Amino acid sequence: MKNYIFLSLVITFSQAKAQFFKKDNGLAHTFSIVARDEKTGEIAVGVQSHWFSVGTSVSWAEAGVGAVATQSFTNKSFGIRGLALLKEGKTAQQALDILLSDDPGKEVRQVGIVDAKGNVANFTGKNCVDFAGDLKGKTYAVQSNMMLTDEVPAAMAKSFESNAQLPLAERVLEALKAAQKVGGDIRGKQSAAILVVKGEATGKPWDENHLVDLRVDDHADPLVEMERLLKTHRAYEHMNNGDLAIENNNMTLAMQEYGTAMKMFPKNLEMQYWTAITLANGGNVQKATLMLQAIYAKEPNWRKMTKRLPKAGLLTVGEKELALLMK
Repeated sequence: MKNYIFLSLVITFSQAKAQFFKKDNGLAHTFSIVARDEKTGEIAVGVQSHWFSVGTSVSWAEAGVGAVATQSFTNKSFGIRGLALLKEGKTAQQALDILLSDDPGKEVRQVGIVDAKGNVANFTGKNCVDFAGDLKGKTYAVQSNMMLTDEVPAAMAKSFESNAQLPLAERVLEALKAAQKVGGDIRGKQSAAILVVKGEATGKPWDENHLVDLRVDDHADPLVEMERLLKTHRAYEHMNNGDLAIENNNMTLAMQEYGTAMKMFPKNLEMQYWTAITLANGGNVQKATLMLQAIYAKEPNWRKMTKRLPKAGLLTVGEKELALLMK
């Protein structure tokens, strides 16, 4: 009789492994949020977990379509299939119902979906590890499992609703931080991801996906690192805006954008360097020279870069001015 019971347990466990522990169905016990910004229409998904590279399995989004978070015993196909269903015109709830309808592992799944209209849906299987739960708001859904406390969904919801003045990525980050503040994952912290896409598709996916696409795959404090990366992302947005202003012959705006970026990262030599080059191209060689001298003193290779720029058409000054800039 004992041998029979043992054999039955082995068979049952083997069946569970065969059903849940698949190459494309990994573990991601975590907390996440899917959301739409009512002002901009942008769509986002954010996640943190004590699991390596959580962003490669949990978070999925497409411009003009929606976002999906699939976690607990992750079914990665829910990301691709969920977005495809939304693209067909299904609402978030309709898409979720279809995904779960033929899933044998339904009770160990946790899913959150938001569509391009802001409709949301989520689900927590009855066999997800405690504490596990979810909440839905007007244009967002939060979900969590294997949490230290049962306070995570409410903390995330409160944070998201109270930070409506922030850009969507920063708002999502604050919600993740709120979850961690009340305990977060019972196992600790390891990785995080934030993905933001446009609310409307333009037919140019190379421009619309992704507005923000940041991952921290392995870090002692992933949300602190995520905050640093997001700040860096915003600084380079200002640099890109400056480049665009130059293309449109708006030097005043270009210098404003470059100046904002440099204030955010005053020790970033590259931001300083291209600002100096822009000044030189705009005729302010004296100020550019002073900036470049300080840059060369910290990293001599930038002087070599300056010498190479005229050939590429990136530095449009005469020989006399070039000699000053190289000094």
